[in-house]
Amino acid sequence: MKKRDEPAASGGLTRRELLGSSAALLVGAAAPGAAQALTFQGTPEWKPLANVAVEPVDESAGWQFFTEEEAATVEAIVERLIPADDLSISGKEAGCAIFIDRQLAGAYGGFERLYMHGPFQDGTPEQGDQSPLTPGQRYRIGLAALDDHCRREHDARFAELEADRRDQILSQLEQEQIQLDDIDSQLFFELVLTNTMEGFFADPLYGGNRDMVSWKMLGFPGARYDYRDYIERHNEDLEFTPVSIGGRSDWQAQG
Repeated sequence: MKKRDEPAASGGLTRRELLGSSAALLVGAAAPGAAQALTFQGTPEWKPLANVAVEPVDESAGWQFFTEEEAATVEAIVERLIPADDLSISGKEAGCAIFIDRQLAGAYGGFERLYMHGPFQDGTPEQGDQSPLTPGQRYRIGLAALDDHCRREHDARFAELEADRRDQILSQLEQEQIQLDDIDSQLFFELVLTNTMEGFFADPLYGGNRDMVSWKMLGFPGARYDYRDYIERHNEDLEFTPVSIGGRSDWQAQG
């Protein structure tokens, strides 16, 4: 049976003719875009580090969040949380305090990406901290309270104490044997410990892990993008030099 087109309006197109002409227009309109995509016309020239969203930390800029006194206390803490030994330098030498300072000066310090409105109430241990305090506030209150405690008990600030005494105080904080004013001592200790470990093992771009010391200690190759040449090489020490997100020094020279 022969199909029929719908009657066309006077002087107009049938439905079949209209659909055919529309399809031809769509194909014709898409052709220039497809050609451009295939030939990469207009693609911007690649430049080293152009895709890095974070500016490398400039240590010469000084402290961005901590006061000089607070910074001295934090450096004294991280130096004992990660003491220097035969395997690596200390947390202070690795720049952990600088890492923490820059994080607190940024979005993390104010919990800008978290919901921070009430109601606030004590949660279960599994829920973690439920207080309205941000990390920046917790550091500011906790560091002042820690120095106040040390002045009362030892007649000196925390940073002025001998290493063994600092170890003892940190252990007491961890075990809640010391009660700091206006802040939970154990939660404060856990916050500083967590941030110290983050600074020690994070990419050097963020201020810690100076000279990729922790990566070299672990044998971690860093932010390498391609391992295809090494997939079948088992049980070998490839002796990779770690690479930061910021790239190698010869890349940076090109920028």
